[in-house]
Amino acid sequence: MKIFFKRILLLLPLLFLTSCFDILDKVNVKADGSGEYLLIFNASKSKTRLASISKMETINGKKVPKKAEIESKINEAARVFKSVPGISNVKTAMDFDNYIIKLSCNFKKIENINTGLEQLKAKNILGKMIPTQIYAHNPAKKSFVRNKIHTFKSDYDKLSTADKEVFNNAKYTSVLQFENTVKSQSNNAYQLSPNKKAMKLEGNILDIILQKKQIQNTILFQ
Repeated sequence: MKIFFKRILLLLPLLFLTSCFDILDKVNVKADGSGEYLLIFNASKSKTRLASISKMETINGKKVPKKAEIESKINEAARVFKSVPGISNVKTAMDFDNYIIKLSCNFKKIENINTGLEQLKAKNILGKMIPTQIYAHNPAKKSFVRNKIHTFKSDYDKLSTADKEVFNNAKYTSVLQFENTVKSQSNNAYQLSPNKKAMKLEGNILDIILQKKQIQNTILFQ
């Protein structure tokens, strides 16, 4: 599973041994550009299956990572994030009973998160396909951008049938919260809250990988 984990998504190969998992990506941005970042991997819907898989050495010809290996990867990711200028208060939480893992931090500007992800990729904690230049914020122009990601269709097509099944029911949710009021956005797939200070995008991870659902968005504030 280690090779597959490096090629496809983030951090946690054990979660990708089941197709029933959720990823939540949450950003809270203040008017001055600082804010909070939260990433949650939740496979609690498959905890019974994962508990059984975790006792195995291999599955579908791939090595099953043990708890210590996963903890080591998460702790290494936290150390990398802590070393990035502008990032502080890095916290991790690992619930191996329900298979929920969290990584959170504060940032001085959202581009600090891009730098942190780039460093995770440089240290092979993230796979090469993972986009890192995700966000951009310009307080002077009152704009916030969620950048477009490239399609991974060719990489997906090369996977075995068993590996493709991992993505069948996997879900992704992006939540963007702001101190400023949103004036407009370029992607109406994001649901805007009644107070116009938060928005949410939900979809199947496979649709995002294959760009059937777009995540890019340019947001302008009042």
